[in-house]
Amino acid sequence: MKRKKVLAVTLAAAMTLSLAACGDSQETPAPAEPAAPAAEEAAPADSGDAAEEETPAAEADTATTGVPSYSQVKVGEDYTNLTATIKWLHHKTDRAEDGTIDQMIADFNAVYPNIAVEAEAITDYAEDSLLRLSSGDWGDIMFIPAVDKSELQNYFMPIDTLENLSNEINFANIWEFGGQSYGVPYMANAQGVLYNKAVFEAAGITTLPKTPTEFIDALQKISDNTDAIPLYTNYAAGWTMGAWDAYIGVVSNGDNTYMNQKFVHTAEPFKDPGDGTGIYNLYKILYDAVDKGLIEDDYTTTDWEGCKGMLNRGEIGTMVLGSWAYAQMVEAGDHGEDVGYMPFPMSVGGTQYALAGGDYSYGINVNSSDENKTAAMVFIKWMTEESGWCFNEGGYTVKKGGQNPDMYAAFDGATIMSDEPSIAGEETYLNDMNAESELSFNAGGNTKVQRVVEAAATGAETYDDIMSDWTEAWNAAQEELGIAVTN
Repeated sequence: MKRKKVLAVTLAAAMTLSLAACGDSQETPAPAEPAAPAAEEAAPADSGDAAEEETPAAEADTATTGVPSYSQVKVGEDYTNLTATIKWLHHKTDRAEDGTIDQMIADFNAVYPNIAVEAEAITDYAEDSLLRLSSGDWGDIMFIPAVDKSELQNYFMPIDTLENLSNEINFANIWEFGGQSYGVPYMANAQGVLYNKAVFEAAGITTLPKTPTEFIDALQKISDNTDAIPLYTNYAAGWTMGAWDAYIGVVSNGDNTYMNQKFVHTAEPFKDPGDGTGIYNLYKILYDAVDKGLIEDDYTTTDWEGCKGMLNRGEIGTMVLGSWAYAQMVEAGDHGEDVGYMPFPMSVGGTQYALAGGDYSYGINVNSSDENKTAAMVFIKWMTEESGWCFNEGGYTVKKGGQNPDMYAAFDGATIMSDEPSIAGEETYLNDMNAESELSFNAGGNTKVQRVVEAAATGAETYDDIMSDWTEAWNAAQEELGIAVTN
């Protein structure tokens, strides 16, 4: 039995529930940071008094379903007299500490004075949220952790149908199963590269790189002409290395059906197509940068918190992270105007593609009372439409027709796409392949990316050795799971 399978059985026993596979995490995520994603106490039954005070339309909705769907809530108009206390579990410890969360709740209460929101921030969210989910000790709203989509209905209520929610928000299909959407992203990310504009100027880089070759050349100019670290790997943090997985679909091949529909059926996904595209050339950027000494002096001692100020001050030239990190880099020092964000340096047929997708998503406890579910739905829609959180964090808009921050100006020439969902009946295939192969793409597979750094730094393996090993593991998983190879 494989080590991963033993761990899965042990964890399932310890948590007293079945989490057959973990994936689609949105830090994305989750990727799918992807990152993945019972009430603390039984809430009193819904008396129906609050619904009686609402508009006739709202009464009709709640009379039929008990709880309004996302598309049925009119922010600032419905449920303004609803009284409830709801608990929200999230991972944004930084925004809890700096008062951002408290201020947003205060702004919400200016419109909904009788809905009290108790927010709890968790540091090790990816792991602890799953434990809280299994115990039922989490409240009414949480950012959905890395559960298998087939398990969603056991823990969360549908937010709306996929069809209806798609008219209201972008990325409605992130936590879709069986035509129902179970989550709303609190923000979205466009996947690119952080860079320091002043460093680029000092290095003599006048045009943003659009291909792997141009990017390595730019890193070399930074090394030759400045004192900045060309590419900061963030190796030691571990989870930061998983950011590279976000570029394996749309960004590397321009195909928004690849990640969730074709990848699992591909015989040789890590083969070099010979044109600077594809998964092979994606991770090779990292390998080549390390091999040429274009990273920090000691990758084992990188510092996640410290690197924010370093990039802000111009001590780092580039970092590969989602756009969620942009605001943190801007706020980390006195030179926020020097922090830039550009599309990932790959082009397909002369066109750059950028993946935009949701981050962690709000989910509502299926076991909460109807009053608390309604209050949670109202809070989620207010946060999405009125709080400004997504915009202020540098996120790509979740609200349909919403405004994007100026930081995306460099993306004007790129084609923005989102991954299409899995084919019906194959929703768990990528999770299954990730677990069986132990490669965990967009699902916390940080060690495989760290391996690329280690191999290039030590010379222990060639890049092609690693790609060959990944292919062998992928093919073995396809055979074990009986997944047809069609590409």
